[in-house]
Amino acid sequence: MKNIRNFCIIAHIDHGKSTFSDRLLELTGTIEKRKMREQFLDKLDLERERGITIKLKPVTMHWEGYILNLIDTPGHVDFSYEVSRSLAAVEGAILLIDATQGIQAQTLANLYLALKEDLTVIPVINKIDLPAADVPKVKREIINLIGCKDEDIFLASGKTGEGVEKVLREVIAKVPSPDKFVRCSDLPRGKSGADPPRQADAACHPSREGNPARALIFDSNYDEYKGVVAHVRVMDGAFKKGDKIKLYNTKIVSEALDIGIFNPEYQPTGELSTGEVGYIVTSFKNVSECAVGDTVTTVADFDKIEPLKGYEQVKPMVFAGIFPREGDDFQTLREAMDRLKLNDASFSYEPEHSEALGFGFRCGFLGLLHLEIFQERLSREFNLDLIVTVPSVAYKVFKRNGEEIIIRTPQKLPGPTEVAKIEEPWVTLDVIVPKDYIGKVMELAVDKKGIYKNTEYLDESCVILHYDLPMASILTDFYDKIKSASSGFASINYEFLDYRPAKVVRLDILVAEEPIEALSTIVYEDDAFRQGRAVVEILKDTLPRQMFVVKLQASVQGKIIAAERLSALRKDVTAKLYGGDVSRKRKLLEKQKKGKKKMMAAGRGSVEIPPETFVKILKK
Repeated sequence: MKNIRNFCIIAHIDHGKSTFSDRLLELTGTIEKRKMREQFLDKLDLERERGITIKLKPVTMHWEGYILNLIDTPGHVDFSYEVSRSLAAVEGAILLIDATQGIQAQTLANLYLALKEDLTVIPVINKIDLPAADVPKVKREIINLIGCKDEDIFLASGKTGEGVEKVLREVIAKVPSPDKFVRCSDLPRGKSGADPPRQADAACHPSREGNPARALIFDSNYDEYKGVVAHVRVMDGAFKKGDKIKLYNTKIVSEALDIGIFNPEYQPTGELSTGEVGYIVTSFKNVSECAVGDTVTTVADFDKIEPLKGYEQVKPMVFAGIFPREGDDFQTLREAMDRLKLNDASFSYEPEHSEALGFGFRCGFLGLLHLEIFQERLSREFNLDLIVTVPSVAYKVFKRNGEEIIIRTPQKLPGPTEVAKIEEPWVTLDVIVPKDYIGKVMELAVDKKGIYKNTEYLDESCVILHYDLPMASILTDFYDKIKSASSGFASINYEFLDYRPAKVVRLDILVAEEPIEALSTIVYEDDAFRQGRAVVEILKDTLPRQMFVVKLQASVQGKIIAAERLSALRKDVTAKLYGGDVSRKRKLLEKQKKGKKKMMAAGRGSVEIPPETFVKILKK
């Protein structure tokens, strides 16, 4: 156990985590050069196309007599839950910072998560090979933030490999081995109330190797050939192939069909000992049985152990309906969601029925990127043609009869006569921005109903603005607008704060006088006209023209607040005329007009909305 080092890489999105991991795999000889490719640990096509990490990836590397367990983490704010799970399974973290961009919002958020877990943090400035790199400036930001010394900051380039070996040697030297590490939260406070030390001595932390077996499930996935696979960090004792295992919270019993490490593919070893990171192939049939954050032990040791500190139940912030375009695909959609749910503990869903869209699911996500990625995976991996409703947040509705309900869909919002008050979720927002753009960013935050808290200076040129903001304000075009206001330099991070009163109404969209449930949204009362006008204009620009005039309307509580008309396609019925009185032309046009009215009355006036229209409205 003394030669084991467990660590992860944390950073803001696009700061080079995956490329840096590639160099570590090359340096340690884990991957042969002929098999090496860019973003080796990113397995999903979406990850490689977008250049972002979506799922955490564990890998075991052997180098100079040491066992190095690395977990590569996502960088986007929507996937911060993945980062928290990674940090619970390691003793140290490499904090990677882009030499051209400096400290950004998710850098701060991930750093605070690491410090909360009492991890050893090694700051590394990456991309020093780029012409725009400003190493002295980024060093000042790090020193001001962490309070470390200049010599504690390492310089590296994930692209060229420069400095990577020095960072790895620092990990071996500074990150404690599992037998010397105890999280402060796991130890009792001293009489003085001071924090206990991270480095545990023999008195407070006896050898764990002979203790009853305990391991933390930090991730899990469904493998086509192996079934449900639990990704675990062994905290005490050992697990062997063939052991009868039991989950502490669910009390479910299984057999360890196979045990091994990630190299980075599955490599069977038959055993996992204290401090090691690896996998256990279970005999679970239901993907929901292997809960992330649960404690796994052997049946023999079940009564001897205390459960490990798991994870807080993550709360989805964004809700949207997902429906199959073809009704026959409902069962396929259910099975696909079951599969993806195992790999994504932050995702939640429940069945939903819509009169217009049929049977589908009301799904909960951490943010819009999370929703977009999930929708894309359903389409690609399971070949599903989907309709996704406009996303919304969860509102608390207090009725006049004293009842309190939570609604996640506009259709369930009670009428105004039944409602006493409505509350919406708020978040704390951190915006890191160069001081030259403070005015524009503050103006945008106020426009989005933000409440200013305070300003922190990272250095003489960069600040952190702190706001409280309604979650619904971030759902729309906030990210794009803040990038525009700061010329692309600003970065944001947000966390749920509380619920606060809100004046909101349901905005209905009617196409050909038929309400489109998928386009219904809950909006602020004073913003309903603007949003209604924006949606009907998008519909006018994107819907294909029909053989009849199509009315496009936005309605609030039965009152039309915005309207457009999509003109009809017309056959030139006067083309055969070669002369004569103008009344002949008028008669033909009147006859055509009556025919189109009959078409509408006969029920042929329905309009199918193409998927690209939903996407445009979703992004708007």
